[in-house]
Amino acid sequence: MRAILVDDEQLALLQLKRIFEHDINGVDVVETCSNPYDVVEMVTRHQPDVVFLDIHMPEVDGLKLGERIQSSMPNIEIVFVTAYDRYAVRAFELYAIDYIMKPVNSDRLKLTMQRLREKIKIKGESQPKEVAKPFLFCFNQIRYQLPGEEPQTIKWRTSKARELFAFLLHNRGRAVDRSLLTELLWPNLEVPRAQQQLYTTIYHIRQTLKKIGMDMITINSVDLETGYRLSVGEAQVDVEEWENELKQLAAPSLELVEEYERIFQQFEGNYLGDYEYLWAEYERERLRLLWLNHAKSLGKLYIEHGMTEKAVQVYRTVQQQLPDEEETYFTLIELYDSLGDKGGVEEQYWLLSSRSEKEWE
Repeated sequence: MRAILVDDEQLALLQLKRIFEHDINGVDVVETCSNPYDVVEMVTRHQPDVVFLDIHMPEVDGLKLGERIQSSMPNIEIVFVTAYDRYAVRAFELYAIDYIMKPVNSDRLKLTMQRLREKIKIKGESQPKEVAKPFLFCFNQIRYQLPGEEPQTIKWRTSKARELFAFLLHNRGRAVDRSLLTELLWPNLEVPRAQQQLYTTIYHIRQTLKKIGMDMITINSVDLETGYRLSVGEAQVDVEEWENELKQLAAPSLELVEEYERIFQQFEGNYLGDYEYLWAEYERERLRLLWLNHAKSLGKLYIEHGMTEKAVQVYRTVQQQLPDEEETYFTLIELYDSLGDKGGVEEQYWLLSSRSEKEWE
C-alpha cells in the first residue's frame, strides 16, 4: 500500500513516518509533504492508495484540501489527522476512511490501517465487471460502460445538456411535457427562445450519445404538442438493477450473507449525488432509505451470529455515507464496548457530542 503524509510540522511528519517504518507492515510512504500547496500535484504524480492529511495548517484548510483531492481523484482514500476533535464530524462528511487524534500512537494507527485494507479489498472486489450490455451509472455521477470497456464519464456540451439528459433519464419511459422542460431549465427566457434552446440541446444530446456509442438510448418526440420520451433500449441502469436485486433477496441468513454484502457495497453513493438537482432529492432519499434498511438487516445478522467486527464495518460505512443517522453512533458505541475497544467507544462518543454541539450552534 502506498501512502503520502501531509503535515506542515516537520516533527509530526517524522514521527508519523517513523511509526510506519517500525510498527506498520506493508505500507510504502512514497512521499512526505510539509507544503500544502504541493499536495494535489504530488498526489496526482504518485497516485497513492491513501493520504494522511493534517487538518489544521496555517495557510490552507486541510478539510478543503481533502475536498480538492477527492474531487480530482475520488479513488484515493483520506485519513485526517488532527489535534482538535471538533473537526471529526466534518471529516466523516467528506467520506474520509478515518480520522486520528494527535499525538498519533501505533495501536490507533494499526486500527486505521486494518479498516483501510478492508475497504480497499472490498473496493477491489466490487469494481465494475465486464458487462454484456451497455450500462448507465447513476450513483454519484452519470457514467456509461460499453461491453468490453471500462466505465467512462460523459463529456456534455453544456451543463444544461447534462441536466436535461439526467431529467429525461430520471423519467425514462414517460412522456415529459415540453413546457415542463423549458420551465425547469430556462425559466427566465421567453417561451419561443426557451423552446429553441430545448430543441438545440436535445440535438446535442443525441449527437453526444451517438459519438460515445450509446445511441441505443433514444429521445423521441411524443407529438408536436406534448414533449419527449427517453428510452434506454437494451442498456441497463445501475440503480434499477440494484433495486431489483435488493427486492429479490430472501430473508437474511448466513447462507445469503455474501449476496447481502455485495448489494450493500454496490451502493456507491447518492443517486445523481454529484449534481445539485433538487428534482432528484425524493429519489435520493428513497434509495438511501432502502440501502439503510438493508444495511441494518446485514448488521443485525452479523451481531446475531457474534460477528461483531463485521457489524462494526457495516455501521462505519453507514456512518460515512449517512453521517446524520444518529442511531449508528449509539450502535457503534455498544459494539466497540462489547469488543473492549475503549478508543472506539471514545471516538464515537466524541463524534456524537460534536454533532450535538454543531446542531446547537
